[in-house]
Amino acid sequence: MEMKAQQSVTQVSPAGLRCYSLKVNGEEREVTSYRDTSLLLVLRNELSLNSPKYGCGLGECGACTVLIDGVAARSCVIPAFGVRQRAVTTLEGLGSRYALHPVQQAFIEEQAAQCGYCLNGMIMTTAALLRDLPCPSDLQIRSALSGNLCRCGTHQEILCAVKRAVQLSLQQAEAPQ
Repeated sequence: MEMKAQQSVTQVSPAGLRCYSLKVNGEEREVTSYRDTSLLLVLRNELSLNSPKYGCGLGECGACTVLIDGVAARSCVIPAFGVRQRAVTTLEGLGSRYALHPVQQAFIEEQAAQCGYCLNGMIMTTAALLRDLPCPSDLQIRSALSGNLCRCGTHQEILCAVKRAVQLSLQQAEAPQ
């Protein structure tokens, strides 16, 4: 029965392309892709969301990290078709132009970028970490970020930015609404 419901939502063209909707950054977006097209390619090529980067294509470097239902995930190895019932958040949807997410603000304040290629993954992984663990230890921070590669050597600045994000998140939580 569930399969019939999915078939009514998903249209398949003769060439094997599928038309379906994805919930990305809080919006339902219509996309067309093959069943095995990665979420990364759909985000970048179909939806023009360029914060997730193509790094290794194997889910090893973290440059393509997005949040799926709030959990950090490597979009280069996940088929977009497989997340159509879930909420996907990219860096573009983490905060807004006028109200940055505390992690975004912290990375700016701490100047935690050199080339910036790894930043998407570092920020998205940090956002997921702080969602689950608001006051992580240094060891927990290092462990969470260990799968995100930075080739420029800004590791110290990134660690400082995560610690600053903890402070900003706590201040935001304490602020009157």
